[in-house]
Amino acid sequence: MGNGEDKELERIRQAKLHEIMNKSRATEEKGTPANKPVEVTDSTFKETIESHPLVVVDCWAPWCGPCRMVAPIIEELARDYAGKILFGKLNVDENQRIAAHYQIMGIPTLLVFSHGKLVDTIVGALPKQMLEPKIKCYL
Repeated sequence: MGNGEDKELERIRQAKLHEIMNKSRATEEKGTPANKPVEVTDSTFKETIESHPLVVVDCWAPWCGPCRMVAPIIEELARDYAGKILFGKLNVDENQRIAAHYQIMGIPTLLVFSHGKLVDTIVGALPKQMLEPKIKCYL
């Protein structure tokens, strides 16, 4: 192959890679089930809880030890229940309006929403075998 053919082949490769990346992004934006927790903020909170049938919001802070213990459990549940339950993470230090509205006094606190309505509040770090049934019962 000549130099011109190599350049053309590389151009085609780059165009195809760009196309694949754009399709992947578009699929994510169209609501492909989240298999990991999504970041929730004061400004996205309402839309998040209203646009999914079952949402669990993990209210946490970076300095909170028990929150760091619960984080891998939340990530595992998000993978296990992708497409059935949306898991979100709300940093209470950065999003104080929502924390105040729901009177979050201790973290970690999980807020469970069914069709946009608060149906349960789970306070404290629980192991997966105790946490999962408390959430799964709302499916």
